[in-house]
Amino acid sequence: MNKQQLANRIWESANRMRSKIEANEYKDYILGFIFYKYLSDTEVEWLKENDFTDEDIRTLADFETVKYVQDNLGYFISYENLYSTWINMGNDFSVSNVTDALSAFSRLISPTHKPVFENIFRTLETGLSKLGDTSGARTKAIRGLLQLIRDIPMDGRQDYDVLGFIYEYLIEKFASNAGKKAGEFYTPHEVSFLMSEIVAHHLRDRNEIKIYDPTSGSGSLLINIGRSVAKYVGSDNNIKYYAQELKENTYNLTRMNLIMRGIKPDNIVTRNGDTLEEDWPFFDDNDPVNTYDPVYVDAVVSNPPYSQVWDPANKEHDPRYSRFGLAPKGKADYAFLLHDLFHMKPDGVMTIVLPHGVLFRGGEEGEIRKKLIENNHIDTIIGLPANIFYGTGIPTIVMVLKQKRDNTDILIIDASKGFVKDGKNNKLRACDIKKIVDVVKARKKIERYSRVITKDEIRRNDYNLNISRYVDSSEKAENWDIYATMLGGIPKREINELEEYWSAFPQLKKELFVETDSPYTELAIKDIKNYVENHTDIQQFRETFQKQFSNFKLNLKDILLDQMENMIISQGESNLSDDIFQRLKMIPLVDKYEAYQLLHEDWEKIAVDLEIIQTEGFEATRKVDPNMVIKKKNGKDEEVQDGWAGHVIPFESVQETLLIEETKELKLKAKRLSELPALYEEIAESLSEEEKEEDYFNDGSFVAKEVNKKLKELKKDTLEECIVLAEKLSKVEMLMQEEKKLKSEIKKETVALQNKTKETIEGLSDSQVKMLLEKKWIDSLIDNLNKLPENVINTLVGDIKALQKKYEITYFDVEREIRETEQKLALMIDELVGDEFDMKGLGEFKKLLTGE
Repeated sequence: MNKQQLANRIWESANRMRSKIEANEYKDYILGFIFYKYLSDTEVEWLKENDFTDEDIRTLADFETVKYVQDNLGYFISYENLYSTWINMGNDFSVSNVTDALSAFSRLISPTHKPVFENIFRTLETGLSKLGDTSGARTKAIRGLLQLIRDIPMDGRQDYDVLGFIYEYLIEKFASNAGKKAGEFYTPHEVSFLMSEIVAHHLRDRNEIKIYDPTSGSGSLLINIGRSVAKYVGSDNNIKYYAQELKENTYNLTRMNLIMRGIKPDNIVTRNGDTLEEDWPFFDDNDPVNTYDPVYVDAVVSNPPYSQVWDPANKEHDPRYSRFGLAPKGKADYAFLLHDLFHMKPDGVMTIVLPHGVLFRGGEEGEIRKKLIENNHIDTIIGLPANIFYGTGIPTIVMVLKQKRDNTDILIIDASKGFVKDGKNNKLRACDIKKIVDVVKARKKIERYSRVITKDEIRRNDYNLNISRYVDSSEKAENWDIYATMLGGIPKREINELEEYWSAFPQLKKELFVETDSPYTELAIKDIKNYVENHTDIQQFRETFQKQFSNFKLNLKDILLDQMENMIISQGESNLSDDIFQRLKMIPLVDKYEAYQLLHEDWEKIAVDLEIIQTEGFEATRKVDPNMVIKKKNGKDEEVQDGWAGHVIPFESVQETLLIEETKELKLKAKRLSELPALYEEIAESLSEEEKEEDYFNDGSFVAKEVNKKLKELKKDTLEECIVLAEKLSKVEMLMQEEKKLKSEIKKETVALQNKTKETIEGLSDSQVKMLLEKKWIDSLIDNLNKLPENVINTLVGDIKALQKKYEITYFDVEREIRETEQKLALMIDELVGDEFDMKGLGEFKKLLTGE
């Protein structure tokens, strides 16, 4: 299974296992054991690479060898404490093995690596008691966790990506289930990626980079920054990571997450402390002079706790705050911001997530904001959608700041409308992030979305940076033309609001509407959809699109199929999006970010396959895996095999292209089986109520045994109604026999087709593999892109029809229809009869209707 499927399976199993333990706590156990497995397996792999045999590993104990391992890895785990040993112990394993191993790990950390590894398992060690009331219960729970994570691979080129992906996936899943506590350790991946791309663009020309997160949480934000920066930097080893976190269990998450991404311990500098109270500079207590590091970095990124209470007492001379002032006691937002700004190099950049209130609140915050603006530090403000962070629905922003800037303006972006609903939360889509980043790079003005504002304008607004003052992204209110509402016609003013279409299709506009001298007009044609779709302007629009993308499929085949084993996966999506954007420059109306979203959705699947092929070799395309599903067995959920699934090539694709006849025959039988319920229902509806009370018909269904029994009785009876019923039940009997036969054949042929598909995949030629990958990777993307022009056309048709319908019925039409209805009703009253009082009442009602 691929990494997404493996991550899903681990999460589902973990969720079933955690019983009454809160998600926020349970994450520390499962993530802690994954980290221990990583360290354990990494040591075994390293030893084998250095010519140690399995027997050597079992007997490692002498001081020199232990030190040799410590010097290279920073720690040492003896054979009896290895994860693989625990698994092999079976029923002999107990919770004491874990407590002994964790204690031994602490003792055997290399002195030079203590800042990275010391106390890293303390959260796990001290929390084991919560996994059960007895030693036996704890052992059982831990054994289940160890089995759960055993399939996570730790060897080969793909490892860190798979491991890191699963770790990040579990952290996010636990965050989404942890309510308000989630904000303590997790920044949603999409926000993290947005900040990463902005930072990476700024640092793209540097060879060595230092990045720092003073409220690091799980470390995910730092890791994403590093990953984005690494696309431009020659080597991952040229990035140094600084992190500080207040809560110890969260601090341990930071270190685990960084280490498991393959980041060298020498490039990880972390502190467990209060960022506002215990600022760097960092130094080792044993050697403060030689280890002193004031920590000025290329990029600072942070998502601090919002509006946290802090103590500003005696901090007026703190160099972090002395230039700008102290944040108020009840809201530490600007204290975190100024801390971040202080640690930036002169040519550095910082991104910080803050509550919307920092843009307009007065008092001390207003004074700090004014100084930041006047000193030219605020570069960009990005308004995010509400309800985008776990545990809080408050509106938030990303602020981009720099120490030195050539320009003095501020870019304001209102990105609050670009998102998709994801359960209880809102989520930035890939296209939303791409659009924001592109606008930041180009400092581009887009109506109702972004604007660059001058310092003079900000001064006129008394340094209030509330986004709505500068960018109005609210939906345009619908208005109704009073003349057209009363008398009819379509206002030319409203037609002209579709100017972007008329600019692209000028002749279409002329022919769609009647030429008049007044401000109002009418449609010149009746069948709007047919006329628009077949107009020459529209045909030209389609042809231009096809021309621009005529060789796009060939380019995809060259990049994805011919270079699949060597291409740089991390750069693939970016390169393809640049290509698509270049092609769309010549095509009006098509939203390039809609095209990007289509690319992104397909690329996520393509990238997984490419990772597998590059890691396991081209032969991976000819592999099949057991298809594991969860089924109830003896009242418990158990994972069992249900057929097979292609490792890379989907079974369905093989069946649709190489096993057409077998698949077609099976589908026909399945289709026929699906038609039978309607035939049963048709017969059932023809039965009388009395007949439905018989034993052969129960709860809306025919009972096979009773149908046969009744038929035998009916054959002895010559009454006409018995003959008719016998005919009906004979049809039921025939349908039941057909159903039984179909189910048997479908079951048998499904297994046969599965086996044949498995054999076909395992015997595919190289050319067949490429043909199937083209179908999976390329055809889907091309088909989706080709729909973009039709989306534009359909939207235009819809807008024109809406205009037509809006003023189609005038007020006078409605008034006339009311009068005609009243007259008809008055005439009907004359035909009614009743007593004296009824007739008097009807007479008055008639006067009301006729206006007498």
